[in-house]
Amino acid sequence: MLLNPSKILFLITLIIGTLISISSTSWLGVWMGLEINLLSFIPLMSNSKNILTTEASLKYFLVQAIASSLLLFTLIMMFLMSNMTIMFNHNIFPLLISSTLLLKMGAAPFHFWFPGTMEGLNWWNNLILMTWQKIAPLMLLSYLIKNNIFFSTIIVSSIVIGSLGGLNQTSLRKLMAYSSINHLGWMIAAMISGENLWTLYFLIYSFLSTAIIFMFNNFQIFHINQNFLMMNNDPKIKFCMFSLLLSLGGLPPFLGFLPKWLVIQAMTEMNSLLIITLMVITTLITLFFYLRITFSAFLFSYSELKWNYIHLYNNQFYILMITFTAISTLGLTLSSMIFNMM
Repeated sequence: MLLNPSKILFLITLIIGTLISISSTSWLGVWMGLEINLLSFIPLMSNSKNILTTEASLKYFLVQAIASSLLLFTLIMMFLMSNMTIMFNHNIFPLLISSTLLLKMGAAPFHFWFPGTMEGLNWWNNLILMTWQKIAPLMLLSYLIKNNIFFSTIIVSSIVIGSLGGLNQTSLRKLMAYSSINHLGWMIAAMISGENLWTLYFLIYSFLSTAIIFMFNNFQIFHINQNFLMMNNDPKIKFCMFSLLLSLGGLPPFLGFLPKWLVIQAMTEMNSLLIITLMVITTLITLFFYLRITFSAFLFSYSELKWNYIHLYNNQFYILMITFTAISTLGLTLSSMIFNMM
């Protein structure tokens, strides 16, 4: 992708669109930034060699265009109503704007387009969709968020749909999509709990997603059963994959547990005990489907084709994988030590 000048151009405008949105002083500027971001991502998605990208980019465009038009409609209504003296429930506007932002990032129950779009894209586009494309809507949502029934419903539906939806999937891309929906529920909960907590959660989630997708992309794995045909010669790669997936699931000795730990603590202090119990239970379900990716590859011995290894390994790949795994495995311990020393 980076060898193509037009793709580099669209990648730069994609980044600029997000930056315009989050640094804008008016909602109209926010809308403009979101539109630039959307129109930059569509050409990055399209690939003439893959017929599924056309369907995915069309689906993505239609949903985002609907969300943008709803946002613009709400903003115009808001500006009109602010000058009128008639009795009108102004609380409806933040609710509508929040709904359009949740639709843009694919949080449940507005998630219907997300797994289908992920399925049609390559791994690097999936990574952009799972991480960068969520920055602007999340940042804007943090301006509007309140601890009310609407956002509690969004959190519960995101964690439940994100965990149960991934159970019957064999496609890794859909599995990562449902995992992303589940993590969005945690991020919104973190946003209610503290100002900067969701930023930490998002950064760690982005790091772990990047590491896992880097690995899937290197082996060109798109389905669970393809795991059986890889990594039997090399237990180190298997160990890296296993550790990263456990970390993304939020198992205690790993880095992925740190943001969840902080969210659990913050929400317990706010007495949101029912929601936090649900969140922990659904995390166990997501941990199960992460484990399912690897345990059959671990437990069974498969015959393996030698040509799988012609182009996959080089020293840079090993160094990167070991670095990612080391940060993932030791991150929680190191951060706890630093916190205790301060």
